[in-house]
Amino acid sequence: MSEEQYKVSNQRAADAGLNGFVSFALQDYRSIVGSFDRIISVGMFEHVGLGHYGEFFGKVRDLLTDDGVAVLHTIGRADGPGATNPWLNKYIFPGGYSPSLSEISAEVEKADMYITDVEVFRLQYAETLRHWRRRFQANRRKVAALFDERFCRMWEFYLCGSEAAFRHGGHVVFQVQLPKNADALPQARDYIFDAERRRARLDTKSDSRAA
Repeated sequence: MSEEQYKVSNQRAADAGLNGFVSFALQDYRSIVGSFDRIISVGMFEHVGLGHYGEFFGKVRDLLTDDGVAVLHTIGRADGPGATNPWLNKYIFPGGYSPSLSEISAEVEKADMYITDVEVFRLQYAETLRHWRRRFQANRRKVAALFDERFCRMWEFYLCGSEAAFRHGGHVVFQVQLPKNADALPQARDYIFDAERRRARLDTKSDSRAA
């Protein structure tokens, strides 16, 4: 998180009356203590660094309860290990790296955890980037007023290049489920879809009441 995200998160929680129910911390994951039955990592593994994968998964394992489950959500490479584009590394994500599934699984094995489910989102993120680009273009003058023309051209190049990488360059999003023990989850993955259906029914009922 950035300082700005931290402030906004706390303010939105307060505005929603959720003080005491949710909390936010601006800290290094390696300094976290305690135990958790669920750990979700979204959009940060790309910045852990290849040399720290073992440390990351070891920390996740140590923080999980015996029946705990972690989910890793990260941009990755479907075509095997590679290297970060030099332009991206210099201007957008210094030190960032999109891992291959083989690089992830090798370190999970060393951490003595189980990979019980892997979902690969392929073109979905390309569509997300397309929508980001269109929304950026619709607000380009406002962004230029906040920053400058150089920033706008750089951001356009980033969004276009990233969309191309997900459509044609082997980039995907991995979502990997990682329990600490083999019996932490049901044998079949039907429970995932059952939960989604229950959520959909609740949303339908809520929409009906609102109407």
